[in-house]
Amino acid sequence: MSRDSKEQIQDLPPSAKLVYKVLEYEGSATQSQLIEETRLSERTVRYALGELQSIDVVEQEIYFADARKRLYSLNRTV
Repeated sequence: MSRDSKEQIQDLPPSAKLVYKVLEYEGSATQSQLIEETRLSERTVRYALGELQSIDVVEQEIYFADARKRLYSLNRTV
């Protein structure tokens, strides 16, 4: 991870940092899995994911077990 990315993460709200750490330690997860793991509300997790995606540290892809959901993971190219 680049120095700029680390600095950008430090400026994020606590909820986004928590979601980031869960993805860092647990690996890829769906939004519902992140809600369960962090015990944050659906709206808060959605906001946190949006913040993390805006600085390009989280990416999403189709969750093949249920195509209606998305799988979130850390962007390893950053």
